[in-house]
Amino acid sequence: MNAADTATRAAEAVRRCHVLASCSEEPGVTTRRFLSPPMHDVHAQVRQWMQAAGMTVTVDHAGNVRGVYLGTSAPPQRLYIGSHLDTVPAAGAFDGILGVMLGLALVESLGGRRLPFAIEVVGFSEEEGVRFGTPFIGSRALAGSLGQDLLARKDAHGHTVVDAIRAFGLDPSRVGEARVDTPAVGYLEFHIEQGPVLDGLDLPLSVVDAIVGMSQLTLTFAGAANHAGTTPMTARHDAVAAAAEWVLAVERLALDTAGLVATVGQVAASPGATNVIAGTCTATLDVRHARDDVRGTAVATLLEHAGTVATRRGLELWHHVRLDHPATAMDARLIALLEQAVADTGAPAHHMASGAGHDAMVLARHMPVAMLFLRSPGGLSHHPDEAVREADVAAALGAGVRFLELLAAERS
Repeated sequence: MNAADTATRAAEAVRRCHVLASCSEEPGVTTRRFLSPPMHDVHAQVRQWMQAAGMTVTVDHAGNVRGVYLGTSAPPQRLYIGSHLDTVPAAGAFDGILGVMLGLALVESLGGRRLPFAIEVVGFSEEEGVRFGTPFIGSRALAGSLGQDLLARKDAHGHTVVDAIRAFGLDPSRVGEARVDTPAVGYLEFHIEQGPVLDGLDLPLSVVDAIVGMSQLTLTFAGAANHAGTTPMTARHDAVAAAAEWVLAVERLALDTAGLVATVGQVAASPGATNVIAGTCTATLDVRHARDDVRGTAVATLLEHAGTVATRRGLELWHHVRLDHPATAMDARLIALLEQAVADTGAPAHHMASGAGHDAMVLARHMPVAMLFLRSPGGLSHHPDEAVREADVAAALGAGVRFLELLAAERS
């Protein structure tokens, strides 16, 4: 594929991302949670593009759209390429979606030529964890780890994951059929960096070596609600004040620990009235680090500190672990091929770790995985102004084509 063709296909991938961005729960912004009604329009459009590229398309019962481009191998082997099609509220056009569109563009670039392995492009139904508070529903289905506890989780309206699947016209009793049952060559994911590193280095691409480990918890400080005007300051058991003290400790520990990021992203007080001392305050905690021992120590330290604050203020403390995922190393062999592919296109073969979670970390337990980052201009993501440069998309597509060539030569 020459430079002009690559540029044309890159521009088309970007255009398609903008088309899908119009499929939204809200006018004027892109919001598309797990199996919300606009996902029907996304599936219809992606199915049309995939079929035109010579792929056989299905939607599994976890809501993943899957296009298969057959290869020549017998018995069949398959390279999976994908990312997610759901978004956060008021999202940009490229987080996740660009990875699916680049997978589609790679199949189109083959022009009907068959490789010694099949390619399955997957648009995962859910990765962000917005609707049900737990991420990776789509890729967990492929990994066979979509358990009954997750299927029973409820959204803000009291609907379970099972309810959402059924309402979308799928059969929740058949989600197990989504599990990968074909021998996997591996999984490749293209994704925008969602951070400022590549933009600061003026680099278009980076090979991802690992995805940092992450812990997500919910903490509840339980004190006593009382009248805000008649309760002396010395007689209060204020849950918000306790949570506030602890939140500052979270920030302080992260600032003092190299490579650690820790975030309290949600705080909710109850009963939530202006003239009532909060009886309870619930806060989320997100802790990430490339080393699991450092992350584990940080979480333990922060829980201990929360307990100390609660005891000193006469409160109770409860916590619930929502996610505890170890750091995930990419496959060394696929990374070496991807590094060579990037270098062969003339781009610097930069390496970095991902501070965000991705579907690749779920599938890594079941097959070799590799990831390629694209620059995020301004480091902006999860925002309507999220952007990419077409030249970077072309560079990623060129590297992807070369990766397929190298992988095909190796398999032959």
